[in-house]
Amino acid sequence: MLFNSSTFLAFYAVLFPLYWFLHRNLRQRNALLLVASYFFYGSWDWRFLSLIILSTVVDYYCGKRIAMSSAARHRRAFLIVSLIVNLGILGFFKYFGFFVTSFIDLMSVLGIHANYYTLSIILPVGISFYTFQTLSYTIDIYYKKLEPTNSLLNFATFVAFFPQLVAGPIERAKKLLPQIESPTSFGPQQFREGVFLILWGLFKKTLIADRLSVYVDMVFASPGDFTGLQCVVAVLFFAIQIYCDFSGYSDIARGLAKTMGIELMVNFNTPYFSTSIREFWQRWHISLSTWFRDYLYIPLGGSRRGDFFTKRNILIIFLVSGLWHGAAYTFVVWGFLHGLGHIMDPHHHLREKGEFESSLWLNTLGLLWTLLFVNCAWVFFRAESLSDAMTIFDNIFKTFSQNTLIFSEVVIGMSNTEFILSLYVIAILFLSDYFFKDRGVEKVTNSMPVIFRWSYSWFLLLNLILLAPSDSGSFIYFQF
Repeated sequence: MLFNSSTFLAFYAVLFPLYWFLHRNLRQRNALLLVASYFFYGSWDWRFLSLIILSTVVDYYCGKRIAMSSAARHRRAFLIVSLIVNLGILGFFKYFGFFVTSFIDLMSVLGIHANYYTLSIILPVGISFYTFQTLSYTIDIYYKKLEPTNSLLNFATFVAFFPQLVAGPIERAKKLLPQIESPTSFGPQQFREGVFLILWGLFKKTLIADRLSVYVDMVFASPGDFTGLQCVVAVLFFAIQIYCDFSGYSDIARGLAKTMGIELMVNFNTPYFSTSIREFWQRWHISLSTWFRDYLYIPLGGSRRGDFFTKRNILIIFLVSGLWHGAAYTFVVWGFLHGLGHIMDPHHHLREKGEFESSLWLNTLGLLWTLLFVNCAWVFFRAESLSDAMTIFDNIFKTFSQNTLIFSEVVIGMSNTEFILSLYVIAILFLSDYFFKDRGVEKVTNSMPVIFRWSYSWFLLLNLILLAPSDSGSFIYFQF
């Protein structure tokens, strides 16, 4: 069930009034929310409900036993149970085929021809997101940062909360669980903010991401058939597509939660205005970046053990981040490149030393370098294989100066009108992001005069009604 579908609209039209009708009774409200969340998740494949229920039950009881145990070895044992169950499920469904085929490839290099039959495993939607979310609960209890809940219903609702279940933000129990366990009241301003976030997210997803995906999918499906300049356009379009697709989902998730009186964290903060690689990761997929910082980077030692170990830890978390996104060498390379970029980031080092802090030209160079680096890395993220990625780079570097891009339906995969509309909605995106930068959507829209706020909202809505493509696809991050 997609946010951008009539099915979801019908689902939410039924849920919303029922939710507020029952909101005074916390148990009934959460029971309704849990059933609705399970129905939402089961609409993809009801069989995978067993996995999320298993993860929920295991972590609920492990959390209670960790809190009750005074012996360090008992506490550690229940934490290990939680880690094994959750990471074991994630590893089997997401990485089994990858590691088996990698082993076969290694044997072939050594001259040993192995022939193993692997299972055709379907990846449960959202498994990477809810696994990390529920793990944060037991880990925080283990480190005595959180007290366990006494209600399995409340914990299950926290794990399965449908707006952010399948593609984040990855919420921490210490922020979201208290809201699940507390009464909510209908706030007109919060509701208005939620509706605008939903509108803004749908604008990014349907008008930008879905429109650009036509050309992106065509080029990356067969990069050898396209010129260097056409590959450049595809890479730039993909950078905007994945941002609008993923941040659009996060905006809709936050907006839906707001309409139910629940606040979710900001997951994106205008990342393409970053002036360094480090700043990019402070603005892109913030819930995942901070998760890795708190639960992997700091436990590995962070920056406390000297420069060598700091750089080692950074590379580790980015390699793991690459694998988190997908079981393929392209994601590993993407993560490795960002790890190197994070370590060697020249603009960050200059700012750290206090040099040229307010220099406009240096910040501009930092912005251009960051965009160039991030877009080059996106090639590996999107390419079907490493050879396809190298084909794209080969096309760009060898033939760029000889190419002329012809804006025709045959060459670019969209009509001239569609291409112009793409530039139009992209311009709206970056102009809006410029004003939203560092202040946030809600703060900016709330500070607007009422007439401007309503005019902008109706402007987005009319664009959605008039310009949205007939077919709206699934969200990219559902595959992770």
